[in-house]
Amino acid sequence: MSIKRPGLLLLALLTGACSGLSALNPLNWWGNPVGAQPTPLADIKPTLTIAPLWRASVGAAPAHRFAPAIAGGTVFAAGQDGSLAAFDAADGKQKWRVQANRDGLSAGVGADRDTVVVATIKGEVLAFDAAGREKWKTRVTSEVLAVPLVSQDLVIVRSNDNRLFALDAIDGRRRWVYQRAAPALVLRNFAGMTAADTSIFAGFPGGRLVALNRSNGSVRWDAAVAQPRGATELERIADLSSAPAMGERAVCAVAFQGRVACFDPGNGQPLWAREMSSHAGIAVDTRYAFVSDDRSAVVGLAAGSGSSLWRQDRLLHRGVSAPLSLGRAVIVGDYQGVVHALAREDGTLIGRAQTDGGWIGSGPLAMNLPGRDAFIVQTRSGGLFAFSL
Repeated sequence: MSIKRPGLLLLALLTGACSGLSALNPLNWWGNPVGAQPTPLADIKPTLTIAPLWRASVGAAPAHRFAPAIAGGTVFAAGQDGSLAAFDAADGKQKWRVQANRDGLSAGVGADRDTVVVATIKGEVLAFDAAGREKWKTRVTSEVLAVPLVSQDLVIVRSNDNRLFALDAIDGRRRWVYQRAAPALVLRNFAGMTAADTSIFAGFPGGRLVALNRSNGSVRWDAAVAQPRGATELERIADLSSAPAMGERAVCAVAFQGRVACFDPGNGQPLWAREMSSHAGIAVDTRYAFVSDDRSAVVGLAAGSGSSLWRQDRLLHRGVSAPLSLGRAVIVGDYQGVVHALAREDGTLIGRAQTDGGWIGSGPLAMNLPGRDAFIVQTRSGGLFAFSL
């Protein structure tokens, strides 16, 4: 079944017999956007240079959404063909490359200085050390599409049957599992998790944001980002399909066909909420919250109140990624592999750079390089591109 919305293809993947669940994919991977036509790129007057630092390549990902990870001055990246590689963050020099899984990968990469984690459509979770040697492998209950989260001594993995698994980072032993019931119709979910202090934050179908105790998986609080509404199951989809974002004193999330909302990370008390729909994601800094909505408009909000500050509509229907707040700019990528810089203060388009033409499905990732603002993107074609501002 396919359902058209402006700039959005919803593919209902009906499952069988026992579960009776359906999964919706809110994208068609942006290889051929449907609905409204992507806005052609008009000339801009750049006032910010997006300078290439280096480029590298990993396997392409035509059917999955991959993102790199950075830890200890190293960029780790994986491809759908099963390749996993490490590159020096400063100059892109390859440190090592391994074949993580011959059958291919469906998610990755989560990493810290000691552990690099990828996963497969069969629910296999594979961990390597910082030199590319296998540490352990285990299996969860279904396919893994979301990037694993490596947080201190835990690896948190989301399986596509709505479970979170906490695995020991040393040996892969299962420490705890969190599960919740899903609505009848849900998005095929690539949503990652976020860690802060002693909590793990994760969004779920039905518009729920949950804070879990990282030591035992117990629920600290459970809050509504959005309330499902409408006469049909399609209209009632209100899933959190992107990772929560941490601000100075708030954790924020956005739902598809729902709202964007921020909460006190300690007790889950709502700070503010407003109507908005996004499957791409949200970024929060000290003053602002930025959202790429489901029409690829990029919206700037006041982090403390949620009030509207600006809206950039010149990238409509271009499959814009989650935003990154970096220096004086907000960085997004699009379905043609173009990187855009927007002015943080007013949303004006101030810079642009090309990659290899592959869709940038995951948000740009900041790199901590001395003396400069830098970031990296990974394209669906398998390209890694590092830039500085």
